[in-house]
Amino acid sequence: MDLLILGGIVLFWWAMFTVSFKDDRSRYRNCYFLVLAIFHTIFFLAYLAGDHMFDVMIVLAIIFGIAVIIVPFFLIFNGITMMKREGKGLSTLLSLFFGILIGIGEITTFLPMMSIVFAANDNQVFVDLVKNLGLPFSVFSVSVIYVSVSFLIFMIYTLFLQIVPRKRDFDYVIIHGSGLIHGNKVSKLLSDRIDKALEVYHKDPTPPILIPSGGQGPDEDLAEARAMADYMIAKGIPTEKIVPEDTSTTTYENLVNSKKIIEERGGGDYIALVTSNYHVYRALRHCRKIGLKCTGIGSHVAFYYWPSALIREYVAVHSEFKHLVILILGWLAVIVPLFFTFR
Repeated sequence: MDLLILGGIVLFWWAMFTVSFKDDRSRYRNCYFLVLAIFHTIFFLAYLAGDHMFDVMIVLAIIFGIAVIIVPFFLIFNGITMMKREGKGLSTLLSLFFGILIGIGEITTFLPMMSIVFAANDNQVFVDLVKNLGLPFSVFSVSVIYVSVSFLIFMIYTLFLQIVPRKRDFDYVIIHGSGLIHGNKVSKLLSDRIDKALEVYHKDPTPPILIPSGGQGPDEDLAEARAMADYMIAKGIPTEKIVPEDTSTTTYENLVNSKKIIEERGGGDYIALVTSNYHVYRALRHCRKIGLKCTGIGSHVAFYYWPSALIREYVAVHSEFKHLVILILGWLAVIVPLFFTFR
């Protein structure tokens, strides 16, 4: 019976995720449904180990613990690498700052957590020690861990979007622009996006219309869309298969203007958008806002660049009001028990 109950729970969470994912891949709830489904699947498989279940869970806990410990060191190292390769701008320092905060949070989190354990056993020595350090100290450490866990959940879903199977027959492919080098040359980040779109184009049984999207910045000699179109023409794509959108200045405008082009031309039943892999999820969220049904496709990004870029996406998504509320409520769910422990 226990096995049936656990199996039912696993099926429940996978069903919840599948229905939500099929309905809209940009839903924030998908991140949590996926992780809950994976977690219960792992627990179910460990249960199948029978008498060795406890041993399996211990091994998994150790692996998870090691991974958690490694994360801040990896982010700090990545931040240093970003500084060396991309300069010392705020965006390049995100992974360094994030790594330092997580490291501090991990070092200090065991104090409030252990205080709860000792309080439950009527041992006031450790509890008094934590009280002397102060509630703000404990709130900070637990808050950092909570944010890092929610970031991990966000990252898992972002990676999942890259490996999920997708259809290959599209009517239109929107390619998101990026900055030009020296005002007129396609950057490596942008060329990776275009090359991914061309890969989709060549694999399509009925080659789609390509919509390079991006306006002209104040320091650029031409619109990004025009530079992208020239790049594709040089790669052998017929000009009649390219319809540039050259007036947008943001991702949101990319999609709004591209949608207008598709509606004017017609036949846009199946649309793909191509952008850097870390940016797919947020681009899909914009698509939902404007009522544009899209399949998101991510292009390759240099590994050293990916962590900082993903942190920016995480911050941008959670800056939306309702997701900030979710973060705060989740944070309070962790902090409130600590408050009563310190009373």
